[in-house]
Amino acid sequence: MVDIRLGAAITAAKATAVLSRVLGAGGGTTMPGRVARGLAPDVTIRLARRLSHGTIIVTGTNGKTTTSRLISHILGLAGLVSVHNRAGANLAAGIAAALVQQATVLGDLQADVGVFEVDEATLPLVRPQLQPRVVVLTNLFRDQLDRYGEIDIIGGRWRSALQGLAPAAAVVFNADDPLVAEVATAHAGARLPFGIEDDTCGLGTLEHTADARYCYRCGVPYRYAVVYFGHMGVYRCPQCGTTRPSPITSAAEVRNRGIEGTQFLLRTPDGDARVETRLPGVYNIHNVLAAAACCGQLGVPLATIARGITTFAPAFGRAERVRIGRTEAVLLLAKNPAGFNEVLRTMLRAGWRAALIAINDLTADGRDISWLWDVDFEMLAGRLGRIVVAGIRAEDMALRLRYAGVDPAAMTVEKDLERALDRAAGLADGGPLYVLPTYTALLQLRRILQRRGVVRGFWED
Repeated sequence: MVDIRLGAAITAAKATAVLSRVLGAGGGTTMPGRVARGLAPDVTIRLARRLSHGTIIVTGTNGKTTTSRLISHILGLAGLVSVHNRAGANLAAGIAAALVQQATVLGDLQADVGVFEVDEATLPLVRPQLQPRVVVLTNLFRDQLDRYGEIDIIGGRWRSALQGLAPAAAVVFNADDPLVAEVATAHAGARLPFGIEDDTCGLGTLEHTADARYCYRCGVPYRYAVVYFGHMGVYRCPQCGTTRPSPITSAAEVRNRGIEGTQFLLRTPDGDARVETRLPGVYNIHNVLAAAACCGQLGVPLATIARGITTFAPAFGRAERVRIGRTEAVLLLAKNPAGFNEVLRTMLRAGWRAALIAINDLTADGRDISWLWDVDFEMLAGRLGRIVVAGIRAEDMALRLRYAGVDPAAMTVEKDLERALDRAAGLADGGPLYVLPTYTALLQLRRILQRRGVVRGFWED
């Protein structure tokens, strides 16, 4: 029997997507979902339950886009077609838009499985609608405090969401993050920890950006045997004995190849495999492990998982590489202190001649930019590279760099993003240019590059 209301919602949403792109108003990744939900409020529930292999939710502060894209890529190699909000529209409307985009007017989905990146604060809302088969928890860091509040607030919301999860579902979680590991205990079903098992990845000391310093059961400071970055590491509470869960999916024998990526031994319940990823930095090892653990839980063979890791290309703005004349630019999204520190380390390991730092404070970035003072820009002091600072809050960023000890003569402030990009590319003089933007600055820069024919629209990537 034809459902007229559902069909009308899908038809209207598809028309909205086409119109949005024709008018240049965007990629049609959010508004179609709003239209569909307006006409059929239960559209997400009704379409999601028609997926034969169920749905997967990926949430966390950092790594959602990369992890969900990698999962979708691996599942594709395993022969499964994914519904995926791959452009990063991770609120309820974006998820609905992804579903209607691959639905016929009769409500049939041309896909097998749903892979949905979900905003960390939106998890409690969409979990009942999607009834996920697997929930992947990447990490929790301070991010957009004016919107989310402290990470304990998000952690509490996650606990409530996981308590309502079906017992047959699985939670894949980051064992190296003490708050995420604690939150995962709220689920009564299968819990699958992943983590790094190589001390050579450690920093030696707990960073200033560490957010989860105290035991969530007794309040005593954790003792770390190894710190990977932020508060990620191998930890133990000296009072109550709470300790990092032993990962069942892990990375050992890690070889960091700088901006070129990482090689490591992937250890899983189904065996071990040598893998190589083009994703740079220690933080991306967690993203790879999360995807591997999720796909393993879904029954994907280890050989397919390893092939997927090796053949995966970085998502837009996440170590994406583009050509600007004779300069290769590497786009590295930087939106909170822990993530920014890892991006800076990745850049410094590779060696650098020029960098463009673009800071905006629009709604999607977070209006409060005080977090810049928690980033360890001091690691740039005394370096020979040149820095161009751009964006709405360019002057604030320049001030922060001066307090960090960066030579003012090595800095150029150019608020206009297009002129800043060209200036930085010129300073790179054929060498690599590292572009470190906040989220909306990244979208603006990619629109400039799209207009020049260098990249496609982010929704096509």
